[in-house]
Amino acid sequence: MYPRTQELTPQAVRPARILLIDDEQRVLRFVSRGLRAEGYVVDSADNGTDGLRMSLTGAYDLIILDLLMPGLDGATVLRRIVRKLPEQQVMVVSCLTGTATKVSCFEEGAGDYLAKPFSLEELLARVGAHLRVLARTRTATMLRTGGLELDMVRREADSGSGHVQLAEREFLLLYELMRHAGQIVSKERLLSSVWRYHFDSGSNVVDVYIGRLRAKLGAEVIRTVRGKGYQVDAG
Repeated sequence: MYPRTQELTPQAVRPARILLIDDEQRVLRFVSRGLRAEGYVVDSADNGTDGLRMSLTGAYDLIILDLLMPGLDGATVLRRIVRKLPEQQVMVVSCLTGTATKVSCFEEGAGDYLAKPFSLEELLARVGAHLRVLARTRTATMLRTGGLELDMVRREADSGSGHVQLAEREFLLLYELMRHAGQIVSKERLLSSVWRYHFDSGSNVVDVYIGRLRAKLGAEVIRTVRGKGYQVDAG
């Protein structure tokens, strides 16, 4: 049984705004052309300092961020963006392919990680996936299931003790669990649907965010089903 959602009247569609932060001019030109051809509004910065300043305006639906840049590196930029704008969508694009680096970026709040070199087709597909998730979450106002309530506009949850503000990954994780209320949702499925990345299921990024949700909403809100995944009650 799926929880009911109350739909809002869709707002006028506007082109998504995307910010590229990368010190490689070739990458900036190549990716910018591809995104603009898809109808997106694209700004760019070739260093971390300018990229961070532009990011903090809060004007972007998605930020695409390189890690290895002189001066202010991408990992620092990511941390500062998420600290100031916890709901901001950030996709990391980097030549660093180690699992530890990827997991660290996810734990810092990145929504996706794409390794260089990449195909433009894959990048565009991932950008589209991010923006579709944003569109879906922005067109619903409330999810209710069991003793949980999730405000889809304000990104707030209430388990009976008052509204609690959620960061972007916390919100999407709880949304996915509530969307499948009464069902066991595997860690692998959560990694795929919330972080949109398929990597070693031994990663603890899901556990970290489950812990954050329990700290905000109560330990009993999300049940661990050993060896299978996580579950919230349907009724």
